[in-house]
Amino acid sequence: MLRLIIQYALVLSTLAPLRSAPDYSAEQETQLLFGETCRVIDYDEGGWYKVVNDYDGYEGWVGSSMLTLISEEQHEQYVNADFTAAVVAPYTKIYSPKLQQSIPVTAGTRLRNYRDGKFEILSQTYTIDPNDVLNEPLEFNYDNLLRIAMPLINIPYVWGGKSCMGMDCSGLSSIVMTLFGKRVLRNASEQATQGTVVECLEDARAGDLVFFNHVSSDSTLTKITHVGIVVTPEIVLHCVGRVHFDYLRDGKLVSSVTGRPTHDIAVIKRY
Repeated sequence: MLRLIIQYALVLSTLAPLRSAPDYSAEQETQLLFGETCRVIDYDEGGWYKVVNDYDGYEGWVGSSMLTLISEEQHEQYVNADFTAAVVAPYTKIYSPKLQQSIPVTAGTRLRNYRDGKFEILSQTYTIDPNDVLNEPLEFNYDNLLRIAMPLINIPYVWGGKSCMGMDCSGLSSIVMTLFGKRVLRNASEQATQGTVVECLEDARAGDLVFFNHVSSDSTLTKITHVGIVVTPEIVLHCVGRVHFDYLRDGKLVSSVTGRPTHDIAVIKRY
């Protein structure tokens, strides 16, 4: 009966881990950021909601204490909202005058009804430093990509993460693409189904996503396991161990530390 009544929810904390099962020990598969909405499709009596993230379609379990239930009308307002502004700083805080509390938020957090350092959620006003916000998505070019990339350098790798406290490879690409106004799915293999193919590495340009297979003696291996963001046809931004730059050479991802190839390029996509 509960699953028929509870249908929509909103995240009002910095982030909410989305897990593979209704248990705090279950694997974190991704995270929902502040202000994101989801559809509740199931309920566990232990206090968990099974949800579908409206933004990237990812499905999993979230502790009910981390979500705020909203009406269908409120959900429609958020889903159909034009989110032209987003947090660009790796980390900043928003402030609620009503609650007299601050909430940390991270890069890629989208802001609804933003103007001059203020935005609204559920008819409540929040303030934020305008220097930490993009008023509109950036255009893909080398300078803009470096502007976004450099503050993210050395953020540690965390499976399922998509914040300054830790992220995985596709978490990085999804955050960066959000700041450029592009909406992609969550995992590397899913992101590779979107966009248009760039036929050769020499034609790649800043903002293209490059997808990889692990280097293997098995020439039939085709499973995509990793994604990075093209900076130039020779340089890629990605997250393995931490967010950093490596090289693209001869159809492979090459470590800037060891000089050895670690992955084969599977496909390059433009969005």
